[in-house]
Amino acid sequence: MNHRERLHSNTAEKIWTRRLNDRPRRLATTWKMNRQELVTALENAGLSPYQADAYVAVLELGTAQATAVADASDVPDPRIYDVLRDLAGAGYVEVYEQDALYVRANSLDPMTADLKERAEQFMTAVDEIERRWNDPPIRDSAVTIVRKFETVLKNAIKSVRSASVQVQLSLSVDAFHRLYPALAEATDNDVTVHLSIYTTNGPETLPSIEKIADVCAEARYRELPAPFTVIVDRTETFFAPHTGSTNEYGILVNDRTHTYVFHWYFLTTQWDVWEHLYDESSAEPPSKYVDIRYCVQDIRPLVDAGDTVTIRVEGSETHSGSERVVEGEVVDVFTSDAAETSADSIISYAGQVGITIDTGFDRVSVGGLGAMVEDVEAHRITVLSVEWETQFLFDNR
Repeated sequence: MNHRERLHSNTAEKIWTRRLNDRPRRLATTWKMNRQELVTALENAGLSPYQADAYVAVLELGTAQATAVADASDVPDPRIYDVLRDLAGAGYVEVYEQDALYVRANSLDPMTADLKERAEQFMTAVDEIERRWNDPPIRDSAVTIVRKFETVLKNAIKSVRSASVQVQLSLSVDAFHRLYPALAEATDNDVTVHLSIYTTNGPETLPSIEKIADVCAEARYRELPAPFTVIVDRTETFFAPHTGSTNEYGILVNDRTHTYVFHWYFLTTQWDVWEHLYDESSAEPPSKYVDIRYCVQDIRPLVDAGDTVTIRVEGSETHSGSERVVEGEVVDVFTSDAAETSADSIISYAGQVGITIDTGFDRVSVGGLGAMVEDVEAHRITVLSVEWETQFLFDNR
């Protein structure tokens, strides 16, 4: 190396050292990316590969000729001028003419603002991906399988709040507390709530009877853990295995036929076989029912004995779906197999069950939810009065 070359090298080294020393300390202590990582990050932020490479070179050089930026980057000389003008148009650098085209980094605000906006978009995208993974949309299908219990619970709460006739639940004490506000709202809307509740360590940890009575018409205590089950208006079901299950999943049902299966599962395993914990009904009329089977179970002995039972049915006409209220004397109760029915077991009423009412003008046949052959589908039944020949203690539901 000759004297001129050594002088040029020493001068360049001094200038480069002074430039590095003059840079803000904050950048020196927080800039942990290497050059290629920074270029890649800028490309991911929307710059072209040449733009990202040239912008990093400008940051490193400070103020420099365009040709120097080309030398410090991989941008070809013929392209450097267009690349720098594009960066200037975006507000990232400033170009100006002296004896040649010069460039210097403009305010960092445009670049940092763009990067922060993109970073927020990425974080929002992460949140949305997690939400869609944990909480898939409920489509217009009869059955939806979900991965998380929280999805089942959230949808159950929403459905309970909008219930119109009846809610049936089998759940733990913890789930009861989480559903409590929705149950209170449903009860205020005159929805009949039947609650089956269990504890894992004895009845001592049950909620108070007063709290239970605030949100249900009847409650029963189950001594064994059971799957989380919520049935709303016999058209929607929300189901998840109990906490001891090895798999976490849930089933959301939006279909009357499928829900009918869960309804009978609830009656036969979560309800009918367990002792009463609370019951708001009275032994004397008026007595309210949301299930025609329990009504028939109670009034059939009276009708068979010749007692006069007057009821009011709120429901809908089976052929048109129009709302209809029917009131009159019960002249007949019928089941698909009368010889097999029992006053003690609801399962014996699993077939067709109906009531015939004499309104004084005509006779109307009444079936339960899902009735097809009767005149009216009953949503609520109220026993208004009984003129009896025999004494009978109602077990009202």
